[in-house]
Amino acid sequence: MMADWDLTSTMAPYLDRHLVFALFDFLDTSTELFVTEDLMKAKFALLEETSMVDSSIDIHATLHPDEDTPKELLEKRDDVLKTWEKLMEESAEVRGLLELQEVQEMSGDGAQLRLYLEQNHGFKIEALEPLYEHAQLLFNIGKYADAGELLYKFSLLATDSDKAFSALWGRFASSILCLEWEKALADLNLLKDYIDHNSRGALEQLQQRTWLIHWSLFVFFNHPTGLDELIQLFLKDEKYANTIQTVCPHILRYLTTAVIAQAQNQKNKGIMKSLVKVIQQESYTYKDPITEFVECLYVRFDFDGAQQKLRECETVLMNDFFLRRCRGDFIENARLFVFETYCRIHNTISISMLAEKLNMDVVRAEEWIVNLIRHAQLDAKIDSKAGTVLMTPKVPSIYHQVIERTKSLTFRSSELADQHERANRPQGKRFG
Repeated sequence: MMADWDLTSTMAPYLDRHLVFALFDFLDTSTELFVTEDLMKAKFALLEETSMVDSSIDIHATLHPDEDTPKELLEKRDDVLKTWEKLMEESAEVRGLLELQEVQEMSGDGAQLRLYLEQNHGFKIEALEPLYEHAQLLFNIGKYADAGELLYKFSLLATDSDKAFSALWGRFASSILCLEWEKALADLNLLKDYIDHNSRGALEQLQQRTWLIHWSLFVFFNHPTGLDELIQLFLKDEKYANTIQTVCPHILRYLTTAVIAQAQNQKNKGIMKSLVKVIQQESYTYKDPITEFVECLYVRFDFDGAQQKLRECETVLMNDFFLRRCRGDFIENARLFVFETYCRIHNTISISMLAEKLNMDVVRAEEWIVNLIRHAQLDAKIDSKAGTVLMTPKVPSIYHQVIERTKSLTFRSSELADQHERANRPQGKRFG
């Protein structure tokens, strides 16, 4: 059943294969959703499309301990080494120029740097091609830090906008795989700006945004401000919100988790309302325990259903590569949402009933409820003798009621006066 909620196969088409490998590693080492041998075979198939031949040989040896290394793998390794040596030689000159101290001290102005190299070192733009291919090979064999450095230098000097854009994607992937979250967030914002402001067809923009949404999950669930950034992009940016609803509604799992896990830091109370609306709209195309928890609580007010979904959410969170770190904040805030909502629609609440649902003794439950009331700013008091929480409905004061009922009188009076004046105005010929 839990494997049905795993999104790896759903998300893989939108990720670079090196990023997918990280997901497979997680499934293999941190979950029990799949048989280890099946995951090893999936890794081996994934690596066939890369130049990480040594890793392929290791996995083959694990799967087939009694067999020799396949001849084609040994030949592929020789080919990779030959290509490596060739590109090292062809890119040596431009790499040497870029390592000059005066070049490294120059600012990140690519045009200025290119002009300096042309005027002082005879640099030609054609020399960048082997540098780009060298960076690609470095990435393909798993040397992500070196690849990212070369791709950064290439993107500074390149005049081919398509290749510079491609290099930026490679740099972004390298930053993610090196766990350099500040760099990755900067690359993400550069990619977003490029996608949004360069003249590309609508279909290509949709595809690029879909990829960026999926790749960004690595950053958002690791960067200190990532969850806030995720909510801003996935929920508040109309272009990306539309992309999620059009192409990848499964991303609602991550948006929902971020909104709930980050609830204590959110000042905008309309966030949950906006999220509920999107979840309702997309419930026919995608749902899982996390989105269903929100539906149970805020659409159907089904508290028993919400409790059941919350138990399932805990299992989903533990088995999702991106969400495991959010488990504590999500569960705690979800419980607060459940009981805050329950308090708002009931006049009298049994403390023993809440204690049973919270797996607490009555004394601890009473303390928890006191904190909940303070946090949610609920108008309530505890009757310790009766063992209940008494909710006081918020009735507006007579002054507020009078203001609400009369605030439109001035506008309405002015409108009536204008109508009366127009009705009694002498009719004459219009100007012109």
